[in-house]
Amino acid sequence: MKKDEITVFSNQDFLKSVSDVLANARKNAKTAVNLSMVYAYFEIGRMIVEEEQHGKRRAAYGTQLLKELSDYLTQIYGKGYSIANLKNIRQFYKVYSEDQIGETVFSQFENLPAVSTGRKFFLSWSHYLKLMRINNPEERHFYEIESVKNDWSLSELKRQYNSALYERLALSIKKEEVYRLALEGQKIESPKDAVKDPYVLEFLGLKEFPEYSESELESRIIDHLQQFLLELGTGFAFIGRQVRFTFDEEHFMVDLVFYNRLLRCFVLFDLKIGELKHQDIGQMQMYVHYYDRMVKLPDENLTIGILLCKEKNNAVVEMTLPEDNSQIFASQYETVLPSKEALQKLLEEHLEEN
Repeated sequence: MKKDEITVFSNQDFLKSVSDVLANARKNAKTAVNLSMVYAYFEIGRMIVEEEQHGKRRAAYGTQLLKELSDYLTQIYGKGYSIANLKNIRQFYKVYSEDQIGETVFSQFENLPAVSTGRKFFLSWSHYLKLMRINNPEERHFYEIESVKNDWSLSELKRQYNSALYERLALSIKKEEVYRLALEGQKIESPKDAVKDPYVLEFLGLKEFPEYSESELESRIIDHLQQFLLELGTGFAFIGRQVRFTFDEEHFMVDLVFYNRLLRCFVLFDLKIGELKHQDIGQMQMYVHYYDRMVKLPDENLTIGILLCKEKNNAVVEMTLPEDNSQIFASQYETVLPSKEALQKLLEEHLEEN
């Protein structure tokens, strides 16, 4: 490239326009700065893409444009506008301007403005940096919805993604229902919706222990109750551990008792570190019947019982429970993050078979 050709890349009107977008965004209230910057970055991404398209006849135009813009913005605003970051902003626009999934409406954000494509943004820039790297648009939209609904921090979003929450939920439903995850996120409308299989409990730190007891597992869950509630999903409230009741002069203890406000029912957990036996299922049935008959209020729904075990035999579970079972569930738990790739492959097979 000849020296005098470089000057044609200088476009003061363009540079000033981008700078004005940032200046206007920074005028917003401090509490809304992050969200305002997300909108600003989308607009800047659009401006970069359109400017690059205007100069597409020159192979090096895009590279030189980003360098010049980076130098210009850094002089005015300081750090944060490296070429790498500007590439992220450009990619952010490309990903979300091509998003064909219908917009999810959140009543608490109905007053937010919409960008030129009609889309709204609800999360921090750090969240979108993670989300835009999820190639599957349905999966990406699912995690955006869940992050908004559950107020996930960036670290929790990463944890839920790494634990393959989308694949775990999608594997438990029919093919035609999978797309609904992208539109609405996880919906809890029936007892089955509130149950995961497996539950991922890597935050308990038990992988370093070759052996542990059920009481140790229970204690670790209580020590990490907030993270466990996040893993359970929406609507769960903790009631108690080792909740005692007496029946026929014999004392029983339910390991963990929760209440789900969406389903309006008690949810009982019994923890098993070994393989699940049919006697364990029978015991949980008794716990559930007791709560239905002696604890729940008349206007509350039937109790759910979840046997959380390290191993289970599906044949034993199916043979022990009635065919129309909608109250007792057996789920495995993992103490390490599962292979996301393996679950993605299973999901692909699941969708092909159904």
